[in-house]
Amino acid sequence: MRDVDTGTSDTGTSDTAIEGRVVSVRIDRVVTSGTFSLDGGTWDVDNNVWIVGDDAEVVVIDAAHTAAPIVAAVGGRRVRAIVCTHGHNDHVTVAPELSAALDAPLFLHAADDVLWQQTHPAVAYTPIEDGQEIAVAGTDLRVLHTPGHSPGSCCLYLPEVGELFSGDTLFSGGPGATGRSYSDFPTIIGSIRDRLFALPASTTVRTGHGDGTTIGTEAPHLEEWIARGS
Repeated sequence: MRDVDTGTSDTGTSDTAIEGRVVSVRIDRVVTSGTFSLDGGTWDVDNNVWIVGDDAEVVVIDAAHTAAPIVAAVGGRRVRAIVCTHGHNDHVTVAPELSAALDAPLFLHAADDVLWQQTHPAVAYTPIEDGQEIAVAGTDLRVLHTPGHSPGSCCLYLPEVGELFSGDTLFSGGPGATGRSYSDFPTIIGSIRDRLFALPASTTVRTGHGDGTTIGTEAPHLEEWIARGS
């Protein structure tokens, strides 16, 4: 772990052999701190920003709070895209700033436009869709539309190396929060059950906040979460 400006960053790799070739993906995590605001309330939060690719090119997942540590972690590599997993302000805080600084297109699911406009009114982005693939470092990040935490919430899946970037849809210990505007508990449960728990149990889950988990660790608890409610 090394300090970078107002955030912290760490690096790992995920490797697998497929049809005689080795797919190696470098995953950097930057943790930035700030606030999340919605429905008249504001809360202090730490966010995970994921930088996925190799030593030459990357995709940045989420644009939380402060641009400088994210730019530092990119380290001059080509940025193929900046993908926001959803439109809550803590995940898009510096998205336009990063897009300009890194000369990279900005992606968000259009169902979260109502949230995006609260933070970046009249700023353009490119809509992403379920099933879309974003190429980086010889592999593809697959977009999984997983509404519930917000209407446009998406996860990004790297099937070749068994990595899922879950935004605020799935955490260690349960689903993302659904007690605020534009969220819905039955919808997020359906997204997790039908989309995420259909993935291999060994899939690593890299979350939007806090520690990661695996699909196999979380799947047995679905009925507990349903009983617990939102």
